Amino acid sequence: MVKSPPSPIASRKPSKVEGLKENSNFLREPVATEILQDTTHFSENAVQMLKFHGSYQQDNRDNRVKGQEKDYQFMLRTKNPGGLVPPQLYLALDKLADEYGNHTLRATTRQGFQMHGILKKNLKSAIATIVNNLGSTLGACGDVNRNVMAPPVPLKNRPEYQYAWEYAQNIADLLSPQTGAYYEIWLDGEKAISAEENPEVKAARQRNGNGTIIHNTEEPIYGTYYMPRKFKVCVTVPGDNSVDLYSQDLTLVVITNEKGQLEGFNVFAGGGLGRTHGKEETFARLADPIGYVSKDDVYDVVKAIVATQRDYGDRSDRRHARLKYLIHDWGVEKFRAKVEEYFGKPIAPFKELPEFKYLDFLGWDEQGDGKLFLGISIDNGRVKDEGSFQLKTALREIVEQFNLPIRLTPNQNLIFCDIAPENKQAIQEILNRCGIISDPSKIDALERLAMACPALPTCGLAITESERAIPGILERIRTILGKVGLQNEHFVVRMTGCPNGCARPYMAELGFVGSAPESYQLWLGGSPDQTRLALPYMERLHHNDLETQLEPIFVYFKQSRKSGESFGDFCDRVGFDAIREFAGNYASQSVAPPEITDDNDGLLETMGDSTTTEITEDSGYREVAIANTTIATSKNRRRVSLQDEVYSKLKEAATRQGKPMTELVNEALKAYLQNL
Repeated sequence: MVKSPPSPIASRKPSKVEGLKENSNFLREPVATEILQDTTHFSENAVQMLKFHGSYQQDNRDNRVKGQEKDYQFMLRTKNPGGLVPPQLYLALDKLADEYGNHTLRATTRQGFQMHGILKKNLKSAIATIVNNLGSTLGACGDVNRNVMAPPVPLKNRPEYQYAWEYAQNIADLLSPQTGAYYEIWLDGEKAISAEENPEVKAARQRNGNGTIIHNTEEPIYGTYYMPRKFKVCVTVPGDNSVDLYSQDLTLVVITNEKGQLEGFNVFAGGGLGRTHGKEETFARLADPIGYVSKDDVYDVVKAIVATQRDYGDRSDRRHARLKYLIHDWGVEKFRAKVEEYFGKPIAPFKELPEFKYLDFLGWDEQGDGKLFLGISIDNGRVKDEGSFQLKTALREIVEQFNLPIRLTPNQNLIFCDIAPENKQAIQEILNRCGIISDPSKIDALERLAMACPALPTCGLAITESERAIPGILERIRTILGKVGLQNEHFVVRMTGCPNGCARPYMAELGFVGSAPESYQLWLGGSPDQTRLALPYMERLHHNDLETQLEPIFVYFKQSRKSGESFGDFCDRVGFDAIREFAGNYASQSVAPPEITDDNDGLLETMGDSTTTEITEDSGYREVAIANTTIATSKNRRRVSLQDEVYSKLKEAATRQGKPMTELVNEALKAYLQNL
């Protein structure tokens, strides 16, 4: 018997966005009306629907002027399954970035490109240009399946990698929105010429499978309401975790036989990283193994998982709407049973897999068919020309001269594929002339592994800096490592300007998550191969306290690590209690005794300005040093004495809360002085 999906408003009042989707006429309104209006921006309702078309409305906060309209502009995101960017599309994007954008492109952590700085009046022309040059932005944002990821390396002699590319494209096609709204709005109803869809995919989209599709609608898989929230899929091969597979809603792992022929797929589900500060009911979560399906059943099991989330995901609270929360609330067994109802038969047991390792595929290498590939590192994914570093120029020249396809990587880098060996020298000469390093051994190890989201000034969700801050943060980390004798150490550092996790900081060995202006939540203990979640070590680290907080952790790591142990594995093994205990003792032992002390009047004199504090100690007393940051005089350091008992309680509180003692001192003094 065919089941009809339960209404998303069956139990609780749906969120506002659910109503907007219901009244949008399958993503047409109010975007179709407002794109014709001579305004600088869309209404809030239209903005929500615009996301499905691949664009976010933003304003450049650097350009805000009180009393004037916001500096509205738009970010466009492309959808490139498996990271594939044909040469024609790349050249079109490069030109659009100069004509309509901010003269840069940005490789995303989901293997697409973003363009920033587009004005509303140019949005239609930009999207039409992308579509007419073999690209798309449809479904790159919004409550639908996002870009399907796959390992980017073009190993033509490894059939499992070819299967990963093939099925990433097919699943992207299967789950692509079918509404005609996209072409009606942006191309005046003309559907661009594109590759012929796989007949198996077309048939699978219409196959009902116990209620997986909804009849008599433009959207047979999504229906009127689309998904409760975004849905992220990747396809990878055994052992290859270049895609951060545990962070995805749905991961398929290619399983081949001894002859390299495709047999089926292992299935993971329920990963996701977005969360909200102060909301403990939101959390990062790793995907769980669900089981194995044969290659003939893979499209049906994908539809079954999507339908389960579509029909049972939370549509009243968008913070609780991702698949990870459904699986967390139900448990894996109940979730698997519901998927099997839609699937129509049991899911087979999970196949044994090797350990997954992180790979980035940088530098020159052979791709197994006589041709070469070249992986190029891009700092934070930002393709730009700056001084002697002319990356944008170099990439354009290489694509123009050699007509090479590109694969974007999940680590914001790119790979040139199908390079004829006789062209290697000419390509290398372009890179050398433009100041681009192609030898990965010459790239700073911290920078090579690091990622950051765009954050300020354009992202509306950003609390603090990320892309613009991380170069300085990495330099300071490198300095600390050198100071403590770990000059050759490296680990995965990731930074975001808010807790949504776009640069996947919760999988990092050292993660910075924006929590306040100039401050970050500090996460430690992720795996160097991104197979284990990090945990929050400190709720708020002001960037001025970076050295004070990280130096003792690195010293403890140097003194107590096991042979060959990574930083993330060390933090996970010893635990945060041990790290905090060592850090507390290290801080009290390493700070010089006070040079001067002042009375309470001196303390009160400085409290009117911006201050930071540090703790020093003397016989029988601990000194609170308050350094005035706005007055450069001989009296810019003030100290007051604390009794040992008070100091001990302060230290215990700081350890318990995971905060610097300086922060607690400031909070307590400000609260006290406000009540005088």
